Amino acid sequence: MGKFHLGIDAQALDGATLAIVPGDPARVERIASLLDEPQFLAAQREFTIWRGKLAGQSIIVCSTGIGGPSTSIAVEELAQLGIRTFLRIGTTGAIQPDIAVGSIIVTTGSVRLDGASQHFAPLEFPAVADFECTEALVSASRALGVKPVIGVTASSDTFYPGQERYDTYSGRVVQRFQGSLKEWQAMGVLNYEMESATLLTMCASQGLKAGCVAGVVVNRTQQEIPDEAMLAQTEALAIKVVLGAAAELLKQSQ
Repeated sequence: MGKFHLGIDAQALDGATLAIVPGDPARVERIASLLDEPQFLAAQREFTIWRGKLAGQSIIVCSTGIGGPSTSIAVEELAQLGIRTFLRIGTTGAIQPDIAVGSIIVTTGSVRLDGASQHFAPLEFPAVADFECTEALVSASRALGVKPVIGVTASSDTFYPGQERYDTYSGRVVQRFQGSLKEWQAMGVLNYEMESATLLTMCASQGLKAGCVAGVVVNRTQQEIPDEAMLAQTEALAIKVVLGAAAELLKQSQ
């Protein structure tokens, strides 16, 4: 039986147990084009899905859209169909001043600033990445000559107030988030994004595996708007990292 939101069934996976999950639907085809035998499967709402071969095995690439709620739908329905390992790839804004634009961040755990993750586990439960997934992402980065930045990510439901941005219509940030960026900096948090807390909590609490890698397209201590050329370059590097990690995990599973 096909899944309502994704528009695919278990047969479409062709035995795949690993999915790469970017947020952006447009990123899916760019990733899939680097696989062997890429095949378009479906596109419904924010969910664009391709299948291909990597290390001789079938693999799924499925966009999640922006934020926790849509991420939870993609992960839930993919898990029902047989996916057991999820590798998120995205772009991000660093908040530590020494993290250069173009860097690769591998997330070990996320600050749960979202709401969706609380529908899967209480706040006391940590949003932690799977060790083997994290190790594979770090190893893939180093194989490309890249020294990844490894650590904790702040994962927010909103792009503007939850990440303490004041360049908005109202110019206002609710009291809860005023000064929060400096607090996360003081605690060593590396970056902001919007999906990892939901993904990591879902997977860690349900016996699934997940890892997260992101390319740094802005450093919030220096700028807010990414350079388009740098964005494309950084995304391409992050894609190479996630594909390298996926290949390693698939080889380990044989």
